[in-house]
Amino acid sequence: MKHTREEIVTILQEQRPIDDVLFEVLASDKDFCQEILRVILEDEALIVEEVEVQKEEKNLVGRSVRLDALCILGDGTLCNVEVQRSNNDNNFKRIRYNASCITASETEPGSRFENVPNVIIVYISEFDILKQNKTTYHIDKIVRETGKKIEDGLQTVCVNCKVNDGSRIAKLMQLFKQSEVNEPEFPAFTNRMQYIKHSEGGKREMYGVAERIHLLGVEEGKQEGRQEGKTEMIQEMLLQDVPINVIAQYAKMDAERILKIQQDMIENGQL
Repeated sequence: MKHTREEIVTILQEQRPIDDVLFEVLASDKDFCQEILRVILEDEALIVEEVEVQKEEKNLVGRSVRLDALCILGDGTLCNVEVQRSNNDNNFKRIRYNASCITASETEPGSRFENVPNVIIVYISEFDILKQNKTTYHIDKIVRETGKKIEDGLQTVCVNCKVNDGSRIAKLMQLFKQSEVNEPEFPAFTNRMQYIKHSEGGKREMYGVAERIHLLGVEEGKQEGRQEGKTEMIQEMLLQDVPINVIAQYAKMDAERILKIQQDMIENGQL
């Protein structure tokens, strides 16, 4: 059943900050991002200079990544804020992949490694990512033999709204589960939520984001379907012993990728 615009707006009123649509609208506001990052990163002097929501970072040889909110801080550090509701994949590999795409995309070609930008990943989840009953986890690189922390320009902070340990960060995280927010301690958060939920302009913003996400999901589904169809065609040609170079030319794909599909088929007993 197709909903009217008014019905969709009513449904969207139940959105919480941890939900994709509402978070994207919230995060388009610099003051909101600055306030939550000052709390999570425990730095009251932190400045957010610029925010780009749903920024797509291209990977030249693999999948690209769409970032929830990429903030440029006052010192030039790139801070990616991600919200994650489902716990159905390897979260730490997701974090590593996102950080690598940001680093590669935002680094000038030919730069010295000392000039590679600093990156912070703030990962906000609805679940306790390490199941250790903590609201906040700082993920550091430690030398096993000495216990020394390595500073390589990447900082990862995982926070969740499942565990309330009584900290200020936990108080902030609890707001991410609420469809209405009125918390004087976090005025930017409160003001942005009030605008989105109770003004016509805010409702229009949220409706527009919801519509774009729906259309994007439909298009990505089509692209995935086309890719699956191409893979099946390549597999069938490999079964018929068609030469790799011929398959690559026909499928308009690099020979290396054809060889990877061939290797996967061998490992799975299909060849």
